[in-house]
Amino acid sequence: MTKRTINIILISIGTIGFISIFWWLNADPTKDFTVNLEGADNRGKGVPPQDVTIGEHFEELSSDYQVLEETWTNFRGADYDNISKSPVKLVESFGAEGPKILWSKKLGEGHSGAAIYKGLAYVLDYDEEERADILRCFSVVTGEEQWIRGYDVAIKRNHGMSRTIPAVTEDYIVTIGPKCHVMCLDRETGDFRWGLDVVKEYQNEIPFWYTGQCPIIDNGVAIIATGGSKMMVAVDCETGEKLWETPNPNGWKMSHSSVVPFTFRGRKMYVYSAIGGLLGVAADGPDAGQILWETSQWNHSVVAPSPVCMPDGKLFMTAGYGAGSMMLKLTESNGTFTVEPLYEYAPKEGLACEQQTPIFWNGYLFGIVPKDGGANRNQLICVSPDDTRKVVWTSGKETRFGLGPYFIADNKLFILSDDGTLTIARPSTEKYIQLEQVNVIEDGHDAWAPFALADGYLLLRDAKTMICIDLNVNG
Repeated sequence: MTKRTINIILISIGTIGFISIFWWLNADPTKDFTVNLEGADNRGKGVPPQDVTIGEHFEELSSDYQVLEETWTNFRGADYDNISKSPVKLVESFGAEGPKILWSKKLGEGHSGAAIYKGLAYVLDYDEEERADILRCFSVVTGEEQWIRGYDVAIKRNHGMSRTIPAVTEDYIVTIGPKCHVMCLDRETGDFRWGLDVVKEYQNEIPFWYTGQCPIIDNGVAIIATGGSKMMVAVDCETGEKLWETPNPNGWKMSHSSVVPFTFRGRKMYVYSAIGGLLGVAADGPDAGQILWETSQWNHSVVAPSPVCMPDGKLFMTAGYGAGSMMLKLTESNGTFTVEPLYEYAPKEGLACEQQTPIFWNGYLFGIVPKDGGANRNQLICVSPDDTRKVVWTSGKETRFGLGPYFIADNKLFILSDDGTLTIARPSTEKYIQLEQVNVIEDGHDAWAPFALADGYLLLRDAKTMICIDLNVNG
């Protein structure tokens, strides 16, 4: 073999290697995948619902905890935007000593995050040994368990079991379990108030991966998007009385998405992305509970992110498994609302999210692109609502994330990767600015549950372990 032939072969190998690397960085590895709805048969579809005595079990374990000042009252925080308004100063790096982890607790397999109220944390767990949904109340500072309240219910593993966040107020706490059992308790003592079996009451269909919708409490009223014979229901937390029920003439189903309160042109409404379509329900007034507007043009079989409702009436919708995204515009004329799509696109064409809800901050949207998002897959990206197909910046091919949560607090963007790696970045509408990155859960996996933060204490978890990190600058 001549020297010239050897050189040609080496050049060819180098060229092939370069092309392979370029393809690996830019190609979509999931383009030929089909959606496999893992565990969908575990929901008990077609089987009569189990008789469940909601709230039947209670155990008081301690009454010793440090009362604090702040709260994280529900999924994505009090304003439903995943932006903390706390003035508490937080660290932006952990230094040589690493993060200050106050405690760690083993939980049942799942993705349920915490709600926090003045020193107490509430987590809806599933106890596989007892075969029961269990609401667990912990001290935020020490992790000492205060009490548990639950009920027997048979649940099979379905890529995790519990995956919802309670809603809490000074007086009440409302949970919704994997099989759509709603429970209302006295927030501090755990005393049982009332329960609602949504499947029995409204003949709804449990979503593919069990209930993902997180309840809300609005002025002492629990709001649940039931699907089934009714679309949505409002229940008085004090009495358990149903105040109104929204008709469901289209037969839309419960999704994994959560209800979002939204006030537009002086009218308060509850916006919900159901399986079947998107709608807004009157939140108050003589027509409370009635549908103000609806559209079936946003309709996908799996929807986890909640609607992102912007002040000018733009509604950003996104979902995984190839659904991509849609931007819609809500308008009002003489009290009548209409909604129209502005544009729609595939996940590789702009901002799209599979599980977490994008953040609307300083007039821009931030989110992590799913695995079928082409060259930008698993990257954090920033876009303008003027056209979410035009990317302002990305975190880069060397900085990819997963399905975990992200939120903003003290002008810092916290991001949790699937393996329990916590990243701190500076929120910016110009570029990605990373400040810190460190693993906080040893051997972590499926760290997808939403964050909760109060008084500088951050609660997060992976599939089986919850931890509390003290982020206080002077902690």
